[in-house]
Amino acid sequence: MAEKNLLITEDWCKGCGICVEFCPKNVLEIKNEVVSIIDIDRCIKCGLCELRCPDYAIYLEEINNEK
Repeated sequence: MAEKNLLITEDWCKGCGICVEFCPKNVLEIKNEVVSIIDIDRCIKCGLCELRCPDYAIYLEEINNEK
């Protein structure tokens, strides 16, 4: 199974906070009017933040660990 990284494109974020509200593990916060990651270790990579972001500013990127 491929691993995933949670990534944020800050230039696209308008600070609406929708991703923060939908995160079941409270991984995200709005800081200086953009979303930021509080504690990546709590992230379960569920994708709710990516699904709800109206500006496509936050997303899960698959990491290919093929050897």
